[in-house]
Amino acid sequence: PGPRMESLPEAVLIRILASIPAVDLVLACRLVCCQWKNLVDGAALWILKCQQEGLTGAESQENAENWQNFYFLSKKKKNLIKNPCGEEDLQHWGEVENGGDGWKIEELPGDFGKEFPSEEVHKYFVTSYEWCRKAQVIDLRAEGYWEELMDTTQPKIVVKDWYAGRSDASCLYELCVKLLSENEDVLAEYKSETITIPQDNDANWTEISHTFSNYGPGVCFVRFEHGGQDTLFWKGWYGVRVTNSSVTVEP
Repeated sequence: PGPRMESLPEAVLIRILASIPAVDLVLACRLVCCQWKNLVDGAALWILKCQQEGLTGAESQENAENWQNFYFLSKKKKNLIKNPCGEEDLQHWGEVENGGDGWKIEELPGDFGKEFPSEEVHKYFVTSYEWCRKAQVIDLRAEGYWEELMDTTQPKIVVKDWYAGRSDASCLYELCVKLLSENEDVLAEYKSETITIPQDNDANWTEISHTFSNYGPGVCFVRFEHGGQDTLFWKGWYGVRVTNSSVTVEP
């Protein structure tokens, strides 16, 4: 008979375990014996898995205190906003306020507009001559971010949005994002100033972003709301344009 697994040098055993899918490591391998549990709970195995899958850099190695959580957060990272660019009309957006002639979806670059910095974005939402707002509520548990992870690790919640005006019209823009408890109490909030884009602007797209960190336990939902209007009160769709909104949970 060949050597038993427990007789292998720890470094060799870590390399073998690192080839196993992460979920199986946590749900199955961790239960085999005390040695395997210690390895799965330790940093070395997850550092190796991160390196093998290209998830590390100097900055992440320095800051990642819990490598298992770092691995899972990195693998799960995705935009939690659904339909961020209007490809599905207003689907997934709720609490819609249709001031003036209401929200409209247009193709980039649009009249008196500029192309978006990313070729992957083809459409945008545009507002009218009275306030237009829309919101989306993200259920973090439904997206796979478990309670202990959010309460203990408190990963960064990064919010981004892009806005632009027409070069021939002035307009207003606002962004408001809230972290909510299970009972929808507000635990943290970011609200931009009311941003004014003047008439005869360059129509360039501008990114706005905010990172929530150290927000405390109990966060279950993220409520993202943005909107605006034109300030000339022209009938039609001369207000602020928004697209490529994103909310990501990051290590």
